[in-house]
Amino acid sequence: MGFPFSKLKQEDLAFFLGIVGEKGCSISPEILDTYSHDWTENYRFPPEVVLKPTSTAEISAILAYCNTNNLPVTPSGARTGLSGGMLPVHGGVLLSLENLNQILEIDTKNLQAVVEPGVITQVLQEAVEEKGLYYPPDPSSRGSCFIGGNLAESSGGLHAVKYGITKDYVLALEAVLPSGEIINTGARVLKNSTGYNLTQLLVGSEGTLGIITKAVLKLIPKPAFRKVLMVSFKDAYQACKAVSEIFMAGITPSALEFIERDGIDFGRAYLGMTPLQDPDIQAQLLIELDGSSLAAIDEALLAVGEVLVAMGCDEILVAESDAEIAEIFRLRRCLGEAVKGTTIYKEEDTVVPRAALAQLLGFVKKTGAAYGFTSVCYGHAGDGNLHVNIIKTPDLSEEDWEVKIPQAIREIFTFVKSLAGTISGEHGIGYVQKNYMDIVFSPIELGIMRQIKQVFDPNGILNPGKIFPDTK
Repeated sequence: MGFPFSKLKQEDLAFFLGIVGEKGCSISPEILDTYSHDWTENYRFPPEVVLKPTSTAEISAILAYCNTNNLPVTPSGARTGLSGGMLPVHGGVLLSLENLNQILEIDTKNLQAVVEPGVITQVLQEAVEEKGLYYPPDPSSRGSCFIGGNLAESSGGLHAVKYGITKDYVLALEAVLPSGEIINTGARVLKNSTGYNLTQLLVGSEGTLGIITKAVLKLIPKPAFRKVLMVSFKDAYQACKAVSEIFMAGITPSALEFIERDGIDFGRAYLGMTPLQDPDIQAQLLIELDGSSLAAIDEALLAVGEVLVAMGCDEILVAESDAEIAEIFRLRRCLGEAVKGTTIYKEEDTVVPRAALAQLLGFVKKTGAAYGFTSVCYGHAGDGNLHVNIIKTPDLSEEDWEVKIPQAIREIFTFVKSLAGTISGEHGIGYVQKNYMDIVFSPIELGIMRQIKQVFDPNGILNPGKIFPDTK
């Protein structure tokens, strides 16, 4: 698929300068290093040039030129991804969407927003909340990640359990194909059975099929009230089992998060909070209930409390004020940064049916014991989405880390598949998970995906080296 690529030449730079100007084109070593990595472990792949277009027309011209001249193009957003989706593994052009950062419209009558891909997720959320509306998808990095990256990965977040993920809020897209052609998909309507659903094909395609330059997003009314529980357990497996019991009791929380003890300790230390004092606490559940009526929330809270007590919880703390709730969510949202900033690690984004969470947690710990690694687990328990952080211990050699740990990850992913789960719930496949795709897809299924890529990108220039397993 387009390998090997051409190397950047002076005439290429001259063309790019003519399109984006000096402010939008850089080959300085410092800039190339900045755009060589995201939040994925410690990978670095410097591009040959960084381009920062300001319009769809500029992106179209850049892609058409690169397609003709066999130059690889890697789209980039805020670089907060955890699967290496924006790593320019073949060098070439790093195309940043950061200058397409406008909220173009908030339609309060039809509950829609029209945005460019460089809009920060939290900025959009706060803008629509001022109008009494709500955009639910909220990855932990919502304060820095871009809508474009969320679209590329079909990101989830803490409120996906009740409200769904990014793909559930996309009505229409404008996108530029690798050829430079501009297409529009979907429509500004809530029902649409007109032809193939190209909108949903582009969402979650990780920048391998086209570059999204505009999105029409669905909004909903903002829930008027919410309360949050922080529930401690002395048995992490019981905490996992309590998750499905809550749903079986007929309650759908707006957030339901699991954090095991090591994650709690990492997060509290990272934020400078007082350490958790009780040494027997092994896990906590963060449970949010929201709605239009305080009475209904209180009724659900009592029902949840009964389930938790029956499952052997230790302590239930209720947060009602905005400040208390914000502090609890701040702890949960910081966990990825807390772990990454403290140690060498690999993060896996496993997801299983929620009733199988305890089985998955047990298998992870068993595998760690067999391969000599420790793990820190937390995640969106209501979705069955467990983030498994594999920690490099001092007694693990570099060779073991590079050779044996991938074997351990393959065992974990194979077990996940046996539980009817899959290997990524919201982080995407990108660069780091691509060689595990054979676990969840047959050769026929992977072949269909490759054919789709070929239709959109016959020269293979757009975000190469992602999603598909390396050929041997």
